[in-house]
Amino acid sequence: MALTLDTYRLLGRSGLRVSPLALGTATFGTEWGWGAEKEEARKLFDTYIDRGGNFIDTANTYTDGSSERLLGEFARDHRESLVLATKYTTLRRPGDPNSSGAHRKSLVASVDASLRRLGTDYIDVLSLHVWDFTTPVEEILRGLDDLVGRGKVLYVGISNAPAWEISRMQAIADLRGWTPLVALQVEYNLINRAAERDLIPMARTMGLGVTPYSPLAGGLLTGKYRADAGSSARESFNAGLGMVTDRNLAIADVVKKVAEEQGRKPAQIGLAWLLRNPGVTAPIIGARTPAQLEDNLGALEVELTEAQVSRLEEASTINLGYPHDLLAGDHIQKVMRGELKLEPRS
Repeated sequence: MALTLDTYRLLGRSGLRVSPLALGTATFGTEWGWGAEKEEARKLFDTYIDRGGNFIDTANTYTDGSSERLLGEFARDHRESLVLATKYTTLRRPGDPNSSGAHRKSLVASVDASLRRLGTDYIDVLSLHVWDFTTPVEEILRGLDDLVGRGKVLYVGISNAPAWEISRMQAIADLRGWTPLVALQVEYNLINRAAERDLIPMARTMGLGVTPYSPLAGGLLTGKYRADAGSSARESFNAGLGMVTDRNLAIADVVKKVAEEQGRKPAQIGLAWLLRNPGVTAPIIGARTPAQLEDNLGALEVELTEAQVSRLEEASTINLGYPHDLLAGDHIQKVMRGELKLEPRS
């Protein structure tokens, strides 16, 4: 059955209703060498909310602050009906050692600056953006809980952190009665399925809604890349990251073939694969033009066959590694269960 942007989903263990595709706004502004000027960014915003979308993602340093500023301006007349999500921890002022990190000083200063740029009194979902390996988890959790208590933040989440740290934080929050995490933002797509090893299973168990970023692998799943990619700023960026490999291009080729069978765009197939995943709440789509956004929203109408899903997953399969491969192996299953027949927990 086809989805719509106003077929809302619950975000993790919260009662917050969000659209099945979130609008990413790292393309609002051109300071990073690509993106949309103000007029085009406004069209992206209007297209999304006119279709019933309510979940919009940004961060304190996206396009050097332009993302939050433009989003705040566009959202002014729609604030109460929108779920605005932003993040903190990335460097705000080079040379200032406390203008980045997960600690309380960085947290409070970043949130205050985000509120000013967004032109709002509160942030719906605030996430820790990048794990810093230095700040005690109790300091992070108590700082977030204080902001929730003051009404500056309503819900909290996390991104780019080890699964064991996130699960430890959730356990501490529950035991101490602090605000729990309800959202997990991770890179997840057909090219990078590493989150399936621990992060996504952990999120389902601990009550975090998964909102994948880079759902099209930086554009590789749009079918436009070649082995000699590098003609645009974004292509050069991805090539520099080592993303344009024979394996990744082969996966993109399977996506393209499935798209041809469906009469769809490759991007829609990559997103449709995520949308059908029970461990995913809302992929975050980022577009530079209204036409790209319309293409992405078309993924809501795609219904993949089981055979097509199998082909996509076979092409992109990963080794789950120890202990997952050991525990799933026939030998361990036999010595643990013998002939026992047991239905999996739903």
